[in-house]
Amino acid sequence: MEDLSLIKLPETEDGEPVKTSKKRVRPPKIEPEEEERKRQKHVKKLSVLGEEDSSVRLLEELVFGAEDELVERLVEQDEKQKGTLLEEDGDEELDESDTEDEARRQPRRKAPAWVDEDDELEEEVDMKHRFRRDLIKGEAESTMSKQKLQQRMREQFQKSMGGTPSWADNSDKRKKKRDEEDEDDEDEEDAELLRRTGNFVASSDSLPSGILRMKKCLHANNARPSEDRLTTIQFHPSAQVVMTAGLDQSLSLFQVDGKTNPKIQSIHLERFPVHRAAFTPDGETVIATSLKNKMFYLYDMMEGRVTPVHSVRGLNEARVKEFSVCPDGGALLLTGTNGYLHLLTLKTKEVVRSMKINGDVCGVAFSHDGSKVFANSEEGEVYVWDMRSSRCVNRFTDDGCVKGTSIAASRNGRYLACGSQSGVVNVYSQEACLNSANPKPLKAIMNLMTSATSLAFNPSSEILAIASRAEDEAVRLVHMPSLTVFSNFPVSKRKIVYRASCLDFSPHSGFFSLANNKGHAPLFRLLHYKDF
Repeated sequence: MEDLSLIKLPETEDGEPVKTSKKRVRPPKIEPEEEERKRQKHVKKLSVLGEEDSSVRLLEELVFGAEDELVERLVEQDEKQKGTLLEEDGDEELDESDTEDEARRQPRRKAPAWVDEDDELEEEVDMKHRFRRDLIKGEAESTMSKQKLQQRMREQFQKSMGGTPSWADNSDKRKKKRDEEDEDDEDEEDAELLRRTGNFVASSDSLPSGILRMKKCLHANNARPSEDRLTTIQFHPSAQVVMTAGLDQSLSLFQVDGKTNPKIQSIHLERFPVHRAAFTPDGETVIATSLKNKMFYLYDMMEGRVTPVHSVRGLNEARVKEFSVCPDGGALLLTGTNGYLHLLTLKTKEVVRSMKINGDVCGVAFSHDGSKVFANSEEGEVYVWDMRSSRCVNRFTDDGCVKGTSIAASRNGRYLACGSQSGVVNVYSQEACLNSANPKPLKAIMNLMTSATSLAFNPSSEILAIASRAEDEAVRLVHMPSLTVFSNFPVSKRKIVYRASCLDFSPHSGFFSLANNKGHAPLFRLLHYKDF
């Protein structure tokens, strides 16, 4: 064996050998004499250079390299060799996997069920045929290639369908569309979340203005049309039932489903043309008055009994036509002559108190809680009465009114509508009408050209229906939040409404109906409202 002790490593100034890599390298075979000669030569050189530490250190790094750098260099070479081997071994596997992934990403195209060789031919199609005339866009397109014809038919189909149907989308388009829909759903959920406050106090599902989404249904009284003018229509306060009454001396009840509206019951009142009929708030009794006498009828729906009331104690009137049912249900407010209003209890059938205004009463409306009553006079003045004390608490002149004709109050306590002979309907704030001697209308609705004879708010106080019985199709629906008229009612192409004498909404505004001079009750489904 060769003597390794003869190899002497360079030393530092302290006499310690310079650190080198731990990796031992076997030197090549050298003759002892030659080795000794080289050693002596190196010693002489180092003795000269050893005076400067920096020079010695530099020489050591040049000859042997720093330990850390040497280790890093060896590791890099090791990794490079391994990487080269892995690349050489794995080239085939990577190529195969990339090919598989690429094939998987590409959509699979189904093979056609059959192939028609004639489809590849450039054939011109005669476009003058009556089945293809609608596809041409000019006289120059008298003939068209099959490919262009297919494209034109595809465009026409998509136009008629409002876009490409989902089943006609390829897989990539469907996936992209689903991703977009998912993003839209997330945005809608975020927006919905931001719209909500606390424990869901408020709702953003408000009625939009401009166009009222509605559907024309079968007449409410189609199962039994009236033989004369209808004077009354009213929806039952709790059941899915509507009542009609008119000058044909009958009172009828129908079930409302919008399709067949079957008749429930019809009552004939001998020599008693009905001028007005109304449900009590509990829906168990119907009150009906006539034109020329002060007798009225009470119809008990639970027992099916009709009771005539021939005389009322304390009532000095020749006839009773107009009345309003008090919200508490226990009394009627009868409209008399010479400006009198009489409060009649249904239990004892007697007048307990009377109130008087200047001029004749043309309409009355109760506040939402029944504590106040608004009376409109033909003189154009509105009186506000306190029902508990029978005192007039306010009085004001309807702005610009010469002769009053009707009045209505919203159930939410916000609005009061006053109709006039000129067709103008003024909408006021109820609060201003209670407290101000000269309230200004929020809006003057001038869409009627003849006398505004009927007014009705829907239960949610979002719609005001106004009508005149002096002209055909003289009915308008007003969007209350914006105080604008819906533009799509009534339909102008053909007559449906004719002359309306009474208007009403179902308990949750799902239906709207009216009584006209043809003996019919046109019925409309208001699609914005989900319930009856």
